[in-house]
Amino acid sequence: MKTGGIGGANTKTGLAFEGKTDILTFLSKQKDYSVDGNLIKFKGQEVARTYKKFAFYKFLEENNIDWKKIISKRLLPDDSIFVIIKNTLYIIEVKFQQVAGSVDEKLQTCDFKRKQYQKLLAQLNIDVEYIYILSDWFRKPEYRDVLDYIHSVHCFYYFEYLPLEKIGLPVPTI
Repeated sequence: MKTGGIGGANTKTGLAFEGKTDILTFLSKQKDYSVDGNLIKFKGQEVARTYKKFAFYKFLEENNIDWKKIISKRLLPDDSIFVIIKNTLYIIEVKFQQVAGSVDEKLQTCDFKRKQYQKLLAQLNIDVEYIYILSDWFRKPEYRDVLDYIHSVHCFYYFEYLPLEKIGLPVPTI
């Protein structure tokens, strides 16, 4: 089974991430990071902006993009981070599971959703990446095929780990 990350123990490239915490709360607790509304700063310099659920559509509206003319149904990201230096919006979907359920099928939708976000952001020339942060539940052998599929459609997943370096955010020193 391929893995999209190397786990939460490696703090040189990312940080352990608990599914109960949103990205802003998580980053605000990291050394050298601060959060002001949806702005993410590292050592006082703006490095990213985050848009959760409906806030993403406010961002589109501010940029004169009418989503209804581009896609037929609104998508609501758990979190999304626009990393300025990479000119990329990272859709972050957190899936923490302790029993089998509907999340299983949701993992198979990343390609479609990534392409929908790409359509929405094409006018702004912003790239889109789609990343799952998964609980260890998904390490089970029965998820091998769906995890392979996620990679095959150029989406990513990490187990309880947010790869700051992968998404272009500075990694705080220990």
